[in-house]
Amino acid sequence: MDWLKKIPIGQYVSGKSSWLRSIDPRIKISWILLFLLTPILANSIWRISTACVLLLITIFSLLPLRIWWRSLLFLLVLSLLIGALSVVLPASEISAELTLRAPSEIPGAIVLARSWEIFRLGPFHFGDIALGPFIIDRRSAELGIKTSTLIFTVIHSVNLMLITTPPEDLVWAIRWFLGPLTLLGFSLEKLSFQLLLALRFLPLVQEELQNLFRSIGVRAIDFRKLGLKSTIVFFMSLGERLLSNILLRAEQGADSLMLREGLWLSSEQLRPSIVVDSRYLWINLGSVFLFLIAILLRCMYGGS
Repeated sequence: MDWLKKIPIGQYVSGKSSWLRSIDPRIKISWILLFLLTPILANSIWRISTACVLLLITIFSLLPLRIWWRSLLFLLVLSLLIGALSVVLPASEISAELTLRAPSEIPGAIVLARSWEIFRLGPFHFGDIALGPFIIDRRSAELGIKTSTLIFTVIHSVNLMLITTPPEDLVWAIRWFLGPLTLLGFSLEKLSFQLLLALRFLPLVQEELQNLFRSIGVRAIDFRKLGLKSTIVFFMSLGERLLSNILLRAEQGADSLMLREGLWLSSEQLRPSIVVDSRYLWINLGSVFLFLIAILLRCMYGGS
């Protein structure tokens, strides 16, 4: 029942064994936005290339294998499963065709045909029962690639940033990007500190979710006897219980912080040391250069 603890997602792991830890957090956030935004309206080649680049970064990141292999395997299986379901399920309905005139009789007529078939299996006959052929066309294949690569890149890219970047560095970088909002009167110091507390509470969310799953497994609830309505009510009550436990933990943490005379941390106190360290200048410049090349390649070859 401790499988969630064996697949840590979104938790910072301290260490100095990877070059990813030496990159400026502002550049990391820019790369994450690249992985999140460039697949939008992109072709299948760009989506697959983005996922492969992310895999190569993970493999050659020099991170200990025990940190990322379980979460990577879990995400690969999940994304491939959802992609396979997207391929199997029908992508669109075949519209009814009503032929009035032959297309060759109309000059400049455009004939709408079905998507190109990639794979066909069947039809199947089981006695007197006949099942239609299993067909994978271009549209269903593109839908499977889109869903599987999107799930993988979104979750794994953010997870890779979180496990190699301290929450304080992320909060400082986000505060730096939102700096112009101070001209409009927004209190970014308070918002930054609240974000820091939220990042610190990620392990608590995982722990509470693990406790709920353990309690369900111990009680051996038979959901078939509960029925659909009772099962929905049961999971809604679990979600309410999870939220109340998380809010209770957050309130207890805030109370303990104030009792110990805790103070708001300014953005300058959260400034990471790698920003001003000249030893990391070349790796940051190289990251910026590769970031600009990736944007150029997306504009040239990534369009749908």
